[in-house]
Amino acid sequence: MPANSKIMWSSGRSEAALETALPAPIEIRPLRSARRLRLRFDETSGTLKLTCPWRTSRRAALAWALDQRDWIETQLARVEPGEPFEPGALIPLEGEEVRIVWDPVAPRAPVLNGSELRCGGPESGLARRIELFLRRRALEIMSVEVAQYAAAADVTAASVSVGDAGSRWGSCSSKGRIRLSWRLILASPDVRRFVVAHEVAHLKHLDHSAAFKTLEARLFGPGLSEAKAGLRRLGPRLRRVGRRR
Repeated sequence: MPANSKIMWSSGRSEAALETALPAPIEIRPLRSARRLRLRFDETSGTLKLTCPWRTSRRAALAWALDQRDWIETQLARVEPGEPFEPGALIPLEGEEVRIVWDPVAPRAPVLNGSELRCGGPESGLARRIELFLRRRALEIMSVEVAQYAAAADVTAASVSVGDAGSRWGSCSSKGRIRLSWRLILASPDVRRFVVAHEVAHLKHLDHSAAFKTLEARLFGPGLSEAKAGLRRLGPRLRRVGRRR
């Protein structure tokens, strides 16, 4: 649970000293709508995210965050290590575990062969080549799925791209541009397609109204709630894959 409080704190210590004393980097975001200070830990970036009332000084926000040190250290202790792309590592790919096999004399371009993802070239560039392979595969497969769902919804996506947003699996702009996390290619097809169908439904409804939910359910078909639950369950691991320990 995020830490939160309505209490305003002050300190005679400098901002730099307060920030240095924190056990993790922090981002502070004042909000006009905020009525209290709220702190959460983003496992993906390893960063503390603090929102606070608009007139809260940065020093007061930092002092309050430092008072939450026990909570912060508890969150840090719970973080599971990353799963880097390295020789012998097992990674999920479309819901199946595959092993990275590195052979320095093999071709540099990764090749999926059954339950092995084989890659050659210098080991120093292995992780970059594996991620590029996964990004390309994600864009190729999800572009096709976007087109299929869009045809079923009688809409058209202006563009489809992949990225690695820390807190979102996908997005759809008012101009019809869909952006999806490349990490969805690691998940099982039903989990991936749920996100694709969700974003395609936003091409027609830029909200989460009853009409949107009806279209989302029609596009995806049976098993929508199971796919949503699967993403919630698997999401933390998907975000760890490819990150250093």
